[in-house]
Amino acid sequence: MANNKRVVILGGHGKVALLATPKFKEAGFDVDNVIRDPDQKSEIERVGGTPVILDMETATIDEFAEAVRGAAAVVFSAGAGGGNPARTNAVDYEAAVRSMEGAQKAGVKRYVLVSYATAEEDLTRVDPEDSFYPYVKAKATADKHLRNTDLDYTILGPGMLTLEPASGKVAVADERGQIDGAQPDDTDTSRENVAEVMVHAVAKGAGIGQKFNFYDGQTPIAEALH
Repeated sequence: MANNKRVVILGGHGKVALLATPKFKEAGFDVDNVIRDPDQKSEIERVGGTPVILDMETATIDEFAEAVRGAAAVVFSAGAGGGNPARTNAVDYEAAVRSMEGAQKAGVKRYVLVSYATAEEDLTRVDPEDSFYPYVKAKATADKHLRNTDLDYTILGPGMLTLEPASGKVAVADERGQIDGAQPDDTDTSRENVAEVMVHAVAKGAGIGQKFNFYDGQTPIAEALH
C-alpha cells in the first residue's frame, strides 16, 4: 500500500537532497535517502532522513522498483558531478532511466527529476567535443525519456547552483531558459531554493507534466509553480 507521506530521494547525499530532507520532514513526509556510501548514513540521519544503501550505477530496474515501492513520490537528485563522461552517462542518464522504469514497475506515479534550465538548448549549441557536452547530453536525453513515460513528472530546471540561502522566490524562464525572450544576466539559483521548489512540487502536486525552468528572482514559489 502506498505511503502518501514517504518520499524517496535518489542521490540522497547531494547538497540539494540534504537541504530538501528536513523541508520534506517539516511538510509531514518521511524521507528515504538513497546513497551508495554507508559512511554517509550518519549525515542522512542528522537531517532527518532514512539512509537506504543502493549503488545506482549498477542497480537494476527491479532494485529501483524495490527501493521506491509504496512511496508517494520519487525524486531523482543524483549526479556524477561531471569530469568523467562514462560515469556522467551512467548516472545522469542510464541510472535515471532505470529509476523511471523502476518507479513505473512499482506503480509509483509521481516523479521529480532535477535537470537544468538550458539542457535542451545546449544539446544543439554546445560543441560535442566540449568536455561539458556529455553532461548536456545525459541531462537532455533523461529529460526527454521522462516526458515519454506515463509518470506524473515534473522536471526542475535551475540555473547555476549556488550556496546562497533560500529566498523562497524565483524568476520563471521559458523552455529555452530565457526570460522575456532574452538570456538573463543572472542565472544563479540557490540550491536551497531548488530544495524549496522540490518540496512544493511534491507536497502540492504542482508542475505535473511540465519542465519548470527557474532562477533566483522575486516571485514566490507557490505563485510561480502550480
